[in-house]
Amino acid sequence: MRTEGGPRPAASPDPLAGRRILVAITGSIAAVKMPLVVSALAKRGAQVRCVLTASAASLVSPVALASLSRHQCYLDADQWCHQAPRPLHVELAEWAELVLVAPLSATSLGRWVHGLADTLLASTLLATEAPVVAAAAMNTSMWQAPPVQGNWQALQGFGRVLALGPAAGLLACDRQGDGRMAEPEQLLLALESLALWGWQRDWQGLTLLVSAGPTREALDPARFLSNGSTGLMGVLLAQAARLRGASVQLVHGPLQVHPGLLEGLLCTPVQTAAQMQAALSAAQGQVDAIAMAAAVADHRRVEPLARKLSKQELGELWVEGWEQVPDLLAGLVASRPPGQAILGFAAHSGDGLAAAREKLSRKGCDWLFANPIDQPDAGFGSPTNQGWLLGPGGQDIQLQPASKLAIAHQLLTALRPPGPLPGHRVLPRAEANP
Repeated sequence: MRTEGGPRPAASPDPLAGRRILVAITGSIAAVKMPLVVSALAKRGAQVRCVLTASAASLVSPVALASLSRHQCYLDADQWCHQAPRPLHVELAEWAELVLVAPLSATSLGRWVHGLADTLLASTLLATEAPVVAAAAMNTSMWQAPPVQGNWQALQGFGRVLALGPAAGLLACDRQGDGRMAEPEQLLLALESLALWGWQRDWQGLTLLVSAGPTREALDPARFLSNGSTGLMGVLLAQAARLRGASVQLVHGPLQVHPGLLEGLLCTPVQTAAQMQAALSAAQGQVDAIAMAAAVADHRRVEPLARKLSKQELGELWVEGWEQVPDLLAGLVASRPPGQAILGFAAHSGDGLAAAREKLSRKGCDWLFANPIDQPDAGFGSPTNQGWLLGPGGQDIQLQPASKLAIAHQLLTALRPPGPLPGHRVLPRAEANP
């Protein structure tokens, strides 16, 4: 049975292109990072408007934000104007398709949760019905204070809010601990996820184990056998699951992704297939589902050489002394506990659909994503992907070209273990752009 699935090709595969995004900045020193976010959104084709609290305006320049967003930056003094036919906070609230509140200070958090409307930003947050990404940032002791924790718990109950708690690190106050705002890469990822999936956390309470990236098999101290996988698909799969509520463990080989994309994940870095196999086996019994996105080497030296070989010796190395790497996916399928769902990946060139069907049958996993590596804007190193998702009952679902995060969300929807599935809201594109 063949069915069409996934997003249709569009002029731009970027889910944020053309979106109307309101960036709300409050009084935390992390505000100094927000010009980078606004610039990145504008470069991706989003329409951006910025709102600053009075405290935020003393930390980051409204002029700079206006220049980067190509639009006026709004302050409290702009809220009421006798020449405006409608209140500004209502106009902004209705204009926005997505809202980013970053950084979210303790003061603005309290205003929002308790329904206060004494600033332009506070009024706008109460008036908007758009989905919101809220990224907290403050001093560690402030973050741990019971009133702030109570407000944060209340915010997470808001149906349309994706709340990103602060990370641990060195803060501007020289304190080491929780309080650092999510990295700009995480903010952009959360906005993109909201645009693609919505705010529902259908993986809440579930655990996912993901493998990503290549493995490296040593030939001698200077050389190794590997492949061109960057690990981006696996990392985005892990992050999409985290944003949908899952607890995620990522076992990865050497990655070529921005370090900010790993924030919030429990990461186990490895080098070789043997190390990856050991890490996956150790974690398998504690997870509800597994996604094997890693590009594991097919062969390795039985005994890597202890010294660097000459060019002549290297040519002789390929004759003997090799062994096939065990099939990690098949091994996990054979040892999985009852009810554990497993997704495999099959990179291919040419028409690989028939081979993927045979691989699905042979390995025994629940789902197999067959993606081409010889097509433009697909496979290793590309921000986009496409392919066929093969599943139970002969399902062959074609996933049309889309961002790798969009592909990740489609794979997670199929992989999710059986159970109650809350409805989710996918953000439609607006018909007009006022």
